[in-house]
Amino acid sequence: MNPTVRILLCDDHAVVRAGLLALLGGEPDIEVVGEAGSGEEAVALASRLTPDVVLMDLQLGPGIDGVEATRRIAAAGTVHVLVLTTYDTDADITRAIEAGATGYLLKAERPEELFAAIRAAAQGRTTLSPPVASRVMARMRSPRPTLTDRELDILGQLSRGLGNRDIARALFISEATVKTHLGRIYEKLGVDTRAGAVAVAKEQRLLP
Repeated sequence: MNPTVRILLCDDHAVVRAGLLALLGGEPDIEVVGEAGSGEEAVALASRLTPDVVLMDLQLGPGIDGVEATRRIAAAGTVHVLVLTTYDTDADITRAIEAGATGYLLKAERPEELFAAIRAAAQGRTTLSPPVASRVMARMRSPRPTLTDRELDILGQLSRGLGNRDIARALFISEATVKTHLGRIYEKLGVDTRAGAVAVAKEQRLLP
């Protein structure tokens, strides 16, 4: 008989929590010891109940999000966090893993995959949904674009919402020079808009 895995659920939708509770209730070696509807509540309950695994959604409404809750729980070093979410963007995956998540599962997975991931997480083993694993591998294979210090300066100004003229003034260069640098930035990042450049730069952690 496998040892019982104690679970804390964190999702801001009561219906989702009820569904997970019913689903997990059928597994003899999995016990739900608590439910949280917010990041703050999850952090407090994880500290008090010390479950083996926290099933963590990323989008939690007002207050801290699932990534910050994961960071605070993982920092204690005694509880594993398994992200269970509908979001599989590179930025979400990166932030969650960097925050200390043991695994990253999508809600579209079959129940058997969820049960296996919970048991793996309880032992500190990493489980990633296949689409998530594919994205992680793709990112590891493609090196981050290399931008010059000046291009990074301009990106920083872009992220503040400044136009070309204001960027030129802030950096003491001409507007023509700003446009030249922007063209190179777009090419390196594979985008064609200012918003796209900022989004990709943040995703690639080129911006704070």
